[in-house]
Amino acid sequence: MTPDRFFSLLVSLQSRPETTVAALAEETGVSPRTAIRDLHWLQDAGFPILMRRGRYGGVSMLPGGSLDTARLTPGEREHLALTGLDSDQRRRLGVEEVSGRALRKIASARPAEGLLPVGDLVVSDNRPWYGREPEGVSPAELIGDLRRGVRFRVAYRRQGGEERLRTVDPYGLFAKGGRWYLVADELGEPRLLNLHRIAGWKALDVPRRLRSGVRLAEVAAELASSWETSGDLEVHLLIQKHQVERAERFLGSRLALGESIGDGRTAAVFRCRVLEDVRQLLAFADSITVTGPPEARTKLTELATQILRHYE
Repeated sequence: MTPDRFFSLLVSLQSRPETTVAALAEETGVSPRTAIRDLHWLQDAGFPILMRRGRYGGVSMLPGGSLDTARLTPGEREHLALTGLDSDQRRRLGVEEVSGRALRKIASARPAEGLLPVGDLVVSDNRPWYGREPEGVSPAELIGDLRRGVRFRVAYRRQGGEERLRTVDPYGLFAKGGRWYLVADELGEPRLLNLHRIAGWKALDVPRRLRSGVRLAEVAAELASSWETSGDLEVHLLIQKHQVERAERFLGSRLALGESIGDGRTAAVFRCRVLEDVRQLLAFADSITVTGPPEARTKLTELATQILRHYE
């Protein structure tokens, strides 16, 4: 949510006793779905907003939800748009102090009588379990050049360690799963560049050229969804019942469960980007059986043999 949209929503809600999602969407220039998401964000931030569905539904702000915008500096208003980040991510971005002031001023809005503030009941930590401090370029180092709206030349490390120069038109930064990514167009195609692999960059004196009408949030969501659901190799599995929940947790959206069969196992399909991905199944030992394709079974046999020889 942009700062302008944030304040437009608050003004609209405070200026009338009740309104509708459709009216708010039209006033702020977004879709009804985006307006609902923005309203949920305001609720999470501690504003007592009531949304009712149905024929006689509507949106209203309960007493105690006003915000004295004069108390916020321009920088604090801008940082209210940084939604979804925990304190550690704000620290790495270099905005912890300013964002913290803005959020504290929002939290000072008095909640509805008899209700505890939502901010006192929810805490978030976006780091993965056992996650270490990320290496590579810090998002705080990039944000200044990103705000200039120029093209970047990036030295990007491949998996083998080789560096390649890439010229990109950046949309901005994307935080997911405890990692930061640079979202950019490269030759007109969207790309996710892991900050861990950026060895260096140079801001060019050339304005960035982005695809018309496309925003950072849309590109990031599209790339993340594509990454999670892509994979042309389907590996068919039989999973012992007591390991199904663990397999879902480890393999995530790449695992599609099928029907249970009579011997206490569940059929499933594991989608892989490359054959080497079957290495992840070794963590389940003999509680997962690969039934096909043959090359997946062969690869697992080779990997298991290498482990056996290593420990002989």
